[in-house]
Amino acid sequence: MSNRNNQTNKQAARERLRAERERQAKKDKIRRQLIVGGAIVGVLAIAGGIGVAVSSMDGGSSSAAAGDSTDWAKAAKAPLVKPQNAGGKDGTTVVVGKKDAKNTLDLFEDPRCPGCAGFEQAAGSTVEKDIKDGKYKASYHLGTFLDANLKGTGSKNALSALGAALDVSPDAFLKYKYALYSKEFHPDETGPDKFADDSYLIKVADTIPALKGNEAFRKAVKSGTYDRWALKMSDAFSAVKDVTSTPTIKLNDTVLGTDSPQGKVAPSSVAAFNSMVDKALKK
Repeated sequence: MSNRNNQTNKQAARERLRAERERQAKKDKIRRQLIVGGAIVGVLAIAGGIGVAVSSMDGGSSSAAAGDSTDWAKAAKAPLVKPQNAGGKDGTTVVVGKKDAKNTLDLFEDPRCPGCAGFEQAAGSTVEKDIKDGKYKASYHLGTFLDANLKGTGSKNALSALGAALDVSPDAFLKYKYALYSKEFHPDETGPDKFADDSYLIKVADTIPALKGNEAFRKAVKSGTYDRWALKMSDAFSAVKDVTSTPTIKLNDTVLGTDSPQGKVAPSSVAAFNSMVDKALKK
């Protein structure tokens, strides 16, 4: 082997080692970010992302938690405006699908959760199809604990925008949620808190026909019409004591997933999801 080839091989090996160190450093940085002030956050690898397991989910409370801005502190005291197509006393019941569907899929997610993005990218379109086919109706439970854990306001801001989409239609809500979790638009946990920016949320919404150029939707996002509702949704999410990680997917109260030290890990493929759904369906 010539000296030139030997040097080339050594250089390639150094580059591979450097790339691997960078990947590991990124993973370590995420783990450090997800350990905050007494709320110990574990990480679960799913669908190429990181599922978030928490021992405390009160970071989404309507009180001024870490990462809250002055605007969000004001939102906690603002009048409650509930989106159309939301039910329950405070509008925190968000059910999409045929009312007479005898099966119910419950989804517990946080807009900034990387594992939730992984699940949605893998099975989101399947969930939408199943809802339309009447296989089950879906009940959405959205939290914002990652705003406290990672610092920022993106989860709350995205949830408020989802309220504006729900006010347009349940279908707009579903398609917008899917877009927010997409590979194209879901922010990197180590990067900027993009969901805190209203203009970014509107940019994502412009990919949805029902929301593109929709002035009522845009006004609601920019003025924070559903900010108080987002806080109410987060409080309702935090009140569910048997959910210890996101995403948590239940069908008729049966948690779908595989066992791990932190609990059930949501299915990471359409095949796995369909198999688990079929086993838990009421015939």
